[in-house]
Amino acid sequence: MDLPVEEWKSYILEKWALLPKSVQVTISKAETLSDIFLHSSSLLQPEDEMFLKRLSRGYLVGKDPNAPLFYREEGNKKFQEKDYTGATVLYSKGVSHSRPNTEDTSLCYANRSAALFHLGQYETCLEDIVRAQMHGYPERLQPKMMLRKAECLVLLGRLQEASQTISDLESSFAAKPTLAASQFQILQRTLCRLKMKIQKKENLTETVSAALTKAFEDMDLREENKQISSASASVSLCTDPFKGRYLIATKDILPGELLVKEDAFVSVLNPAEVLPLHLGLESKWDTRVTNGDLYCHRCLKRSLAPVPCDGCSYAKYCSQECMQQAWDLYHNIECSLGALLLTLGVFCHVALRSTLLARFEDAGEVTRKLCGDISNKDTRLPESKNLVQTLSYDLGGESEKNGKTVETPIPGCDINGKYENNYYAVCNLLPHTENHSAEYKFLCALSISALCRQLEAASPQALMTGLTSSKLKAAMAPVLCPESSIWGVAMLRHMLQLQCNAQAITAIQQTGSKENIITDSRQVRLATGIFPVVSLLNHSCSPNTSMSFVSTVATVRASQHIGKGQEILHCYGPHESRMGVAERQQKLRSQYFFDCTCPACQHGKHRTTAEPRWEAFCCCSCRALIQGDEVLSCGNASCTESVSRDHLVSRLQDLQQQVGIARKLLRNGKLERAIQQLLGCQHDAESFLSAEHSVVGEIEDDLAQAYAALGDWQKSAAHLQKSLRVVEVRHGPSSVEMGHELFKLAQIFFNG
Repeated sequence: MDLPVEEWKSYILEKWALLPKSVQVTISKAETLSDIFLHSSSLLQPEDEMFLKRLSRGYLVGKDPNAPLFYREEGNKKFQEKDYTGATVLYSKGVSHSRPNTEDTSLCYANRSAALFHLGQYETCLEDIVRAQMHGYPERLQPKMMLRKAECLVLLGRLQEASQTISDLESSFAAKPTLAASQFQILQRTLCRLKMKIQKKENLTETVSAALTKAFEDMDLREENKQISSASASVSLCTDPFKGRYLIATKDILPGELLVKEDAFVSVLNPAEVLPLHLGLESKWDTRVTNGDLYCHRCLKRSLAPVPCDGCSYAKYCSQECMQQAWDLYHNIECSLGALLLTLGVFCHVALRSTLLARFEDAGEVTRKLCGDISNKDTRLPESKNLVQTLSYDLGGESEKNGKTVETPIPGCDINGKYENNYYAVCNLLPHTENHSAEYKFLCALSISALCRQLEAASPQALMTGLTSSKLKAAMAPVLCPESSIWGVAMLRHMLQLQCNAQAITAIQQTGSKENIITDSRQVRLATGIFPVVSLLNHSCSPNTSMSFVSTVATVRASQHIGKGQEILHCYGPHESRMGVAERQQKLRSQYFFDCTCPACQHGKHRTTAEPRWEAFCCCSCRALIQGDEVLSCGNASCTESVSRDHLVSRLQDLQQQVGIARKLLRNGKLERAIQQLLGCQHDAESFLSAEHSVVGEIEDDLAQAYAALGDWQKSAAHLQKSLRVVEVRHGPSSVEMGHELFKLAQIFFNG
């Protein structure tokens, strides 16, 4: 949810509609962000704030003392069903609602350690055992947990520690024989079994997959760029009066070459799955598994055993270190505002966090940027790529001064001409103020104003928490003064920037049952971030790069050969393989405020109206493609077949229903019946769909999965190779979709 909740949006738009025409005109024609913010915020009334508070109360982000027992009992049910991942998440939710150093906390950690043990997460299991002990785990329950610890140590090959743990347990039994005879016998048998394991066990080595994952994460740029941080030496930063800033290749670049590896300046986990209490929940405690339960709220690393914030139940982290870093940087301010931030949306949250992070950069620079570039009415950053006169100075290049030609700086670069991943670069991303509608600017300004009112309740000292230098604190004091509008103007600038400059941070998640030998995957949006270097890339509907993420780090690689001097291009979303020209142009115009003139769009405008092959129908007699509007005729001159489009669309819908039935059989493990159903669908599809139709590819992919589940690798590979041909036609040979299919084929070859 990038923007505020629908109720707040509707409320503000209604408020806008009721404003006197003169006030609307004043805000619409305001020339600076400062004017927009001041005029709009003066209209925020107490009743508006009360309405927003009522909406915010729907989000449960505080710690509920009754929740830990509920989540622990729900987790126990999942544990008994052997759904250990589900149990782990529910125990984590219980931990999130528990206060530190309580029995509730210790019991949730101990139960989670048991689930993690069954998932083979032995190191993490040990960490939870330590946490349970730190929070006062009851002594009467210690023996069972210590046995689990010993078993983890054995399985990890840490035999000396395992022997010591067993020895300590035996001493404890002898000193305090408090267990019942039956329990004592069970524990004694377990101890004997562990001792035998220790005698046989050899030290484990790091698995190949773990080593490869680490190697991929640690992969760095071959040669760091001296002009642009986080970029390779193969690219250079240029400017143009119409294109603005952009990157070009300084040499020939091969497919796969790493061009940018940049950590987000700021990122916020996407809370799209968090529902307010009045929407769709049977109880106030949500048992669904969301990305917020599985990924660290600071670094976005996947974690089945998160460490919660001590002050709220929403924020969770992969480690104590991540939690402390988040607290020091921004969460000490955000913690009490959690419900409000969920109500106001991700863009508002990113705007706040960006401004909070500005506190930790050079005080003089931040003060100048906030007070000068943003607040001062006479000092404006360029806000339009069409203003050639402004760009000739503000976007760099050459200009005349006293009869001499001087080179002007590129926005975002320091005095040495270096472009870095810092707040100065973020400030210089265009907010496109003149392109946004007056209603949108009013919504953003009032949302930021409401947030500022809450920030004003905190003292300037709270906002300066974490700043180490007294000189730095003194310099920042005027910037963080609650009476000043600078804080709000800075956040408004960032909120307006995000429509064009926000980057969706994604992850690849496996889908389907973990028991499947062949796994499928899907791309999910985890977070929204700002990447100043990645933002330099211009759009193409047929880009020459691909982007992927590891935690908060974006990597941009060449997806094809890029010649020296050629522009490095990235797709903003509307890709030629997923949308038609008209749809792409509409999307780019409405969100990014430009008309795309890339080769794919130019070619598409002059292309015939024939349907793409992945949507085309074929003649039932000769298999040639058929074309037309209401009635489609065979393209083969010697064939006279024709058919109505309505008839073909109806057949396609019936076929998709039959494929759906086959997939349900496949999910339920009824493989033979699923295969028969899919083969019937395949035969039907061949009679009226082109060989490259996307539904044909989907049927082949489903057949590949079914045969793989039966262990018939030859047939599985044959069907998947047919699916690959459709994917290549639909998405291109170097597409991410092609990569996913090739990985599945690799798994089939390996297993077969």
